[in-house]
Amino acid sequence: MSVARRPLRVVLLGDGESPHLLKWARALAPRVELWIASSRGLAPALASLVAPERTLLLGHATKFAGGNVALLKTLPRLVRWLRGVDADWISAHYLTSHGTLAWLARQAGVRAQLAASAWGSDILVAPRRSAALRWVTSRVLRDAAVCTSDSAHMAQRMRELGAREVMTFPFGLDALPAAPSPKQPRLFFANRGLEDIYDPQRVLALFAGAAANWPDARLVVANSGSMSDALKTQAAARGLAGRVDFVGRLDAAAQSAFYARARWYFSVPRSDSVSVSVLEAMAHGCIPLLSDLPANRELVRDGVNGVIVPDGQAALSAVALERLAADADAIATANRDWVGAHALFGPSIAAFVARLEESTPSRLS
Repeated sequence: MSVARRPLRVVLLGDGESPHLLKWARALAPRVELWIASSRGLAPALASLVAPERTLLLGHATKFAGGNVALLKTLPRLVRWLRGVDADWISAHYLTSHGTLAWLARQAGVRAQLAASAWGSDILVAPRRSAALRWVTSRVLRDAAVCTSDSAHMAQRMRELGAREVMTFPFGLDALPAAPSPKQPRLFFANRGLEDIYDPQRVLALFAGAAANWPDARLVVANSGSMSDALKTQAAARGLAGRVDFVGRLDAAAQSAFYARARWYFSVPRSDSVSVSVLEAMAHGCIPLLSDLPANRELVRDGVNGVIVPDGQAALSAVALERLAADADAIATANRDWVGAHALFGPSIAAFVARLEESTPSRLS
């Protein structure tokens, strides 16, 4: 007589108001017995995935820029709850906050193994800020049985900090969008946050170079942020007021519509791992124009399927753009096909869950 194995019991630990955590929850929910521990609240869509008795809200205003020492005060409550859940795994997201909580909970006797998922600045920026942050990040990575990274560059940094096993896959799309309709050949789109880390002022400078050669070029800038007013002033000062549209935050449908129409897509942050926005743009057949970061070079071969803009370059090369424009439809198809083959989230999460199951002792129902 065979005895059934119960589903893998996984606690997803992170910011329950983040759309990124919602994406993980949606992918995990059909595959595991999912529980949620949120440092803040729960987005309505996330709350609908998990029964209230399987959730814990710690009510902390987590800031991913740092300054989250007060989050440690929630540790006793989290430990009590985790002991009651008796999960197989804690899937912790963003290592210098939630990863630290999960590591400390395990030090306090919680039996669940740790799967630590890095999101970018928790590996690429935070450990460089102080010896304390480097130390705690290293402790979390060394304790994790499995880690995930969304770029080979970040995965290597994680190994240097002590990670034992790193699964590398993009924070990809749920599905490919419909094949794009004919593009507007001189339409540029940018939708990263209007904050200094994303260098939106450089987007305007680079577009100004393209606009000088293409009188019909137009730029749509989506999203919001603290630099919004300054950027509008900068656009006017460059004589671009009639050629740059600031459209604010967009819902998914409106954003997809701009991706579908735009031929070119800007993303020039100073620090980043593989960006889901870039993957979305590529899936819609946009030609990416990216800053020179290691993760961006994992997606784009300069002059082949996009442009890598060297540090310090103040304007886009008209020659480079014209060369790509001449082969734009083939590039759009190739970029979309690459996303379909390498950056769909569902298959990656299926492999992640399979790895957790392999590393979990027998669990009988």
